[in-house]
Amino acid sequence: MDIRAILMGVSFAVMWASAFTTTRMIVTEAPPLLALSLRFAISGVIGIAVAWLMGETWRNLSRAQWRAVIMLGLCQNAIYLGLNWIAMQWIEAGLASIIAATMPLMVAAMGWVFMKERLPPIGFAGLLLGLTGVVIIMGARLQGGSDPLGIVLGFMAAFALAVATLSVRGASSGGNVMMIVGLQMLVGALTLAIIAPFFENWNVTPDGRLIWAFLYTILVPGLAATWIWFLLVKRIGAVRAATFHFLSPFFGVMIGALVLGEKLGASDVFGVGIIMVGILAVQLSKAPAKLPQVKRPPPA
Repeated sequence: MDIRAILMGVSFAVMWASAFTTTRMIVTEAPPLLALSLRFAISGVIGIAVAWLMGETWRNLSRAQWRAVIMLGLCQNAIYLGLNWIAMQWIEAGLASIIAATMPLMVAAMGWVFMKERLPPIGFAGLLLGLTGVVIIMGARLQGGSDPLGIVLGFMAAFALAVATLSVRGASSGGNVMMIVGLQMLVGALTLAIIAPFFENWNVTPDGRLIWAFLYTILVPGLAATWIWFLLVKRIGAVRAATFHFLSPFFGVMIGALVLGEKLGASDVFGVGIIMVGILAVQLSKAPAKLPQVKRPPPA
């Protein structure tokens, strides 16, 4: 993994983690599904416009790319973020970021179970460590009064994101990255626009904080982070890219504490550390073995 990939991964993790804080600001003042649908609609239009300016077009997308775009629009945008935005009406931004960080562990487990991918002992150890960290945090949070339904919805969202992550490979190959970003945003917007009116009414009075959080969520985690994510997956692969989510709980709880004043307990810090080590172990288990270098004989 080169320095450019590392910088891309860290940048993505910071942007992605910051979304939990701004989402918390939004969902406490606006209906989550309708607000998310509007966000995707605006992001999708902007993304497609930028793609056109870059000379990209949907006409060149392959069948595999179209299938992946639909999968991403449904799993990553409509299901993952939809469930996450609903859950964050009841759980804090830091807790939501910790739950979302279990996604790379799910990716590794699903790859081993369903795709018969090899998982060395260090990978199994990473999965067990990640599970241990989750149990520590969830146990303390439930005792502290965190909403069980919000936690369950958060884990359902993380599972949907794991499915989306495994499908990214087909969307990131062949170019037209920004066009794909815009199209999958519109798929999410349309899906949520159909579902949301059955459960929500648009009843909100916009204020400065809500508008700022909404615009930030559109431009930074919505467009910039998604674009970087596609480029990162194309550069280093879906499984390795997913491991950068191990930074999300750290950045997520820190940003939540700094911006929203959320409290951190000792179990949170300890559990996050264990989860990060577990995800790192999974990453190391997926690293390709280095081939021995054969010295060439000196020229005659």
